Amino acid sequence: MSSNKNALIRYKTLDKCLKNKYKKYTLEDLIDECSEALFEFEGKESFVSKRTVQLDLQNMRSEKFGYEAPIEVFERKYYRYSDPEYSIHNISVNESDLKAMNNAVQILKQFKDFSMFKEMNGVIQKLEDSIHSTNQKSIIHLDKNEKLKGLEHIDILYESIVNKKVLNIVYKSFKARESDSYIVHPQLLKEYNNRWFLICWHKNKMYNLALDRMETIALEDQLNYIDKDFDSDRYFGEVIGVTVSETQRPQNVIFKINSKHAPYVKTKPFHHSQEIIDEDETGTTFKICVQLNFELERMILGLGEFITVLKPDKLKKRIKKSLQEACQNYDSEDSDNG
Repeated sequence: MSSNKNALIRYKTLDKCLKNKYKKYTLEDLIDECSEALFEFEGKESFVSKRTVQLDLQNMRSEKFGYEAPIEVFERKYYRYSDPEYSIHNISVNESDLKAMNNAVQILKQFKDFSMFKEMNGVIQKLEDSIHSTNQKSIIHLDKNEKLKGLEHIDILYESIVNKKVLNIVYKSFKARESDSYIVHPQLLKEYNNRWFLICWHKNKMYNLALDRMETIALEDQLNYIDKDFDSDRYFGEVIGVTVSETQRPQNVIFKINSKHAPYVKTKPFHHSQEIIDEDETGTTFKICVQLNFELERMILGLGEFITVLKPDKLKKRIKKSLQEACQNYDSEDSDNG
């Protein structure tokens, strides 16, 4: 059992003893009660030390967990609450606490449709009832698409990561004519731009597989799982999005945003490496250090005429070509209409 669970059982037991008006408890009695409570829960001998119970009483007296319990020693050896109506389960909650709890509930409700969170629905409802916010309209909204393909796979992928299971995934990329089978060792589920990806180890390298391109998923129980001790912050630290190259080094990307839209890019940086290298009345010049990938190009193209890529030349040429092809689409449309 985790140490946190042990502590909760001890606090609950001590609370029961300290509010008992019909029995006197010495420190030794409290130790025995805590040991017995843990034995009943775990089904095995569990001895709680004197030092542990003394520390528990100290924590309950302090502001550490918000209890501030009025614990007193009377007749020089017995412990009780000086306020006979007190209990750690009756802690008062002020208006600020209620608002904070309500905000948390509103955020949790955004995830209720994910099947992995369905077991929390009852907990969320209890929280709503307890803070009287059931009829309050949501004031926090997270962007999500109810019709996203592939969300039905999240459960098995999530469980396979938690339980370290190898999977056989039948997958068909947008470029492939036929589906292919991948034996993968799942490491992480990642959401980017309202689309979900599985980051997994396959044939001695890391892959990202879009959930909406997965056709079937089966467990491969006979294979040993390879745990890469995956560090997502480090792995994605030099990219925008999910496409990571093991051979490409990050490059300095320099771009200029016109004066009207520069404040948006200042307050919502493209990447954590972003810095300002020049600024005048026409706009702001920024620099980021990232790999050149598909997501970077899509983000730049999404800003249209408000952005100009200055370096590197390779990226500048690709963006220019994409914009020229986009203009041709409209040119051909105009000629057809004419």
